[in-house]
Amino acid sequence: MGIQLGMPSIGSPPSAAGSGCATGSTADDAAGSHAGASDANGSAAAAGVRAADGLLDRYGRRATDMRLSLTDKCNLRCTYCMPAEGLDWLAKDKVLSGAEIVRLVRIGVDELGVRELRLTGGEPLVRADLVDIVAGIRSNHPDLPISMTTNGLGLDKKAQALKDAGLTRINVSLDSLHPDTFAQLTRRPFLPRVLAGVEEAARVGLGLIKINAVLMRGINDVESPDLLEWAVSHGFELRFIEQMPLDADHGWTRDGMISAAEIRGWLERDFILTPDPRQRDGAPAERWEVRRRSAPDVVAGIVGIIASVTEPFCADCRRTRITAEGKVRSCLFSHEETDLLELLRTPGSGDAAVAARWQDAMWGKPKAHGMDHTGLGDADYVQPDRTMSAIGG
Repeated sequence: MGIQLGMPSIGSPPSAAGSGCATGSTADDAAGSHAGASDANGSAAAAGVRAADGLLDRYGRRATDMRLSLTDKCNLRCTYCMPAEGLDWLAKDKVLSGAEIVRLVRIGVDELGVRELRLTGGEPLVRADLVDIVAGIRSNHPDLPISMTTNGLGLDKKAQALKDAGLTRINVSLDSLHPDTFAQLTRRPFLPRVLAGVEEAARVGLGLIKINAVLMRGINDVESPDLLEWAVSHGFELRFIEQMPLDADHGWTRDGMISAAEIRGWLERDFILTPDPRQRDGAPAERWEVRRRSAPDVVAGIVGIIASVTEPFCADCRRTRITAEGKVRSCLFSHEETDLLELLRTPGSGDAAVAARWQDAMWGKPKAHGMDHTGLGDADYVQPDRTMSAIGG
């Protein structure tokens, strides 16, 4: 059963008394921090939000889960994400440097209440300084959960170094275990290399390994039970993700996508699914305990389904996204972004100014799906210009 959208009321805004930025802010910092904010309804500070209130929005949600894109580049061309010819990549000087990434994470954790970090892309493994970035973040934050979403290409060569640097766990995108289907979906014949990466990550003990899969009608949908069997047999947690309208070709249709209900139907041919008794606690995936029909008393593993389209969870969204060029996207489906990179590169601009601008961006977070209501595929939904690879998952 999905969480239905029902926004909590924010109640009285935080007191303006004592509001402002963290210790060490200046009047110039505070004045400059709101320039370029994406919220058309005023700044967070004007609404009485203090630095200690973190990344609060107008609907009472507080973002504590940071998704940070390291690059827009990717070495696959998945049909639901990118065109066959690829995209125009950002110039190197337009992308956050390693030091800027470490600083942004520090501001998020120390100033704004971020409690979990996911490194995304594009493909994070294409960054030559990836291990150094993870090590820098870990040095500042010994207890911060740091995960990474990857397509697995090259993971076999970097898994041990990433583990040693302090990466907590990984999510590997893998839509099929069949070479021909994999090549059809990714436009690349690299399945053996992905599997080698997953195997090495498991060998070195890179935490709980999660597998992300998008089902495409008539292509890999019938493979879903086999993919689940493989995952639970290896101790991985599989996450099926409903295809979202973030493809570069703008070919997504509501009728063409496979819904969470359909996914459960495919899986229940071979498995018994019962709700995971653990609290969802803001997680995008609804989790299910998995039992084989041949052994109904034994929990074989866990499967999750992220149903952004048909069973939206916007009311409990706790994510804040930073693109590879340092822009805040308060919602995955937003049409507005707020630039932090300019502030990071402005001499004399302190952490407090960055934090305040970040708060402004999140204060203006849309209610759902980039709008004032849920409705991916509705007549008034307009797909963002950016694709998933350019946004960061």
